[in-house]
Amino acid sequence: MTNQALFAIGIFLVTYAFIISEKLHRTIVAMCGGILMVLFGIVTQEQAIHHIDFNTLGLLIGMMILVAVTAQTGVFKYVAIRAAKLAKGKPVRILVYLSIITALASAFLDNVTTVLLIVPVTFSIARQLELNPIPFLISEIIASNAGGTATLIGDPPNIMIGSSVPELDFMAFLLNLSPVIAIIMALTILCLVFIYRKQLHTSPKLSAKIMQLNERDEITDTTLLKKSLTVMALTIIGFMLHGALHLESATIALTGAFLLLLITGEHYLEDAISKVEWNTIFFFIGLFVLVSGLVETGVIAKLASQAINLTGADPLKTSLLILWMSAIASAFVDNIPFVATMIPMIKEMGALGITNLEPLWWSLALGACLGGNGTLIGASANVIVAGLAAKEGHHISFVSFMKVAFPLMIMSIVVSHLYVYLRYFVW
Repeated sequence: MTNQALFAIGIFLVTYAFIISEKLHRTIVAMCGGILMVLFGIVTQEQAIHHIDFNTLGLLIGMMILVAVTAQTGVFKYVAIRAAKLAKGKPVRILVYLSIITALASAFLDNVTTVLLIVPVTFSIARQLELNPIPFLISEIIASNAGGTATLIGDPPNIMIGSSVPELDFMAFLLNLSPVIAIIMALTILCLVFIYRKQLHTSPKLSAKIMQLNERDEITDTTLLKKSLTVMALTIIGFMLHGALHLESATIALTGAFLLLLITGEHYLEDAISKVEWNTIFFFIGLFVLVSGLVETGVIAKLASQAINLTGADPLKTSLLILWMSAIASAFVDNIPFVATMIPMIKEMGALGITNLEPLWWSLALGACLGGNGTLIGASANVIVAGLAAKEGHHISFVSFMKVAFPLMIMSIVVSHLYVYLRYFVW
């Protein structure tokens, strides 16, 4: 192994260690790691720019702008209160309904945005019912990561995979992943109801207070709502057709975002741009450059070769290895840098003899996205909800979360294991 390769591995591992430790903000760490790859001459600036996936960045920015404008209408609060009323103010039903809404919203927005919109309303409902909000919050974390797994735009790992493999378009993700996610969500909700059933009791008087809420009061701007929902619907249709239209998903998302800004007026522009999570965007840029060092020095090719030797280039064994390895790794480290490393590795496996890579990509998506449910640091949505809970005076500890979430994550991976085996290697 060359000195350049050893330098690349060293920078990568030190950067990864700092990301896991959370001693410094992960965006600063990732950018510093990427910059070191260029400063040490492991990659040139041109190579670094070439490895940045601008389709992923464009898709994220476009969706963030769309959601930022739509959120100003109050529609997300409307939906949550409407669900609580449909549940007749009964806590168990509210948990089920909010979990389903979170999963569906995460599939078509993204899981981080969804929890930022749903969690404040959850606190309000829990206060009305005089209940501990933590059962609802943990259910929403798990539902957001599971729901986000179902589509191309639901979870950053899927965005990265879809951007790297053009033939895996929006409909491919929906058709291949949503069936197993529907099964996993049904089983997960049943388990959550069983786990929390004794904590979810309130008085009929408090339930009646929920029924007195008027969800229509939450809608602040009906004209903006109509425009936002129309553009959002057109954007999702665009995602479904982007293969036939020969347009990248980033082009669709950015078209939707700036069409909405065009028809709503420039006074929404500054607020929408400020709501873009620029720290997340720069985190991705740093990661892409960081991983480019491993690609350019041949480290990724070596890892892919060893994985193929381990599985004998058998597609089934390789798929299942990726599924379980992704799930366990993503439970304890952020799934975004893990997927950034795995994508070039799977591509290299194709060059080394595995002809049908599709089951490998679906295994990576399922493992990385669902594995994020394993611990409190496994995915961005988990960390954000824990932070919001702490601000409200409710501490979600690492261990208390893991006791509930890790067994449910293992169950979801067992279901995914059976699904991958039956769908791609038996039927």
